Amino acid sequence: MDPYAKRNEQRVGENRPKISHLPPEADHRTDNDRRREKQAVVDERRAIKKAARQELKRKLREELNADPTQKGR
Repeated sequence: MDPYAKRNEQRVGENRPKISHLPPEADHRTDNDRRREKQAVVDERRAIKKAARQELKRKLREELNADPTQKGR
């Protein structure tokens, strides 16, 4: 944090105010619940990317092993 920052410039990063788009009566989730949901989304995306990478590697290996005549090129 910048020691010379003005009062309204000090609330950045993790310290920043959180914006809620729903009134508190409609949204009963805690900060930990929101964090868990975000982490679940991140984990799911990571798994999708990993599966896609593995599939591409598998296809590449199959192509390289299936066509031995193309090695000379």
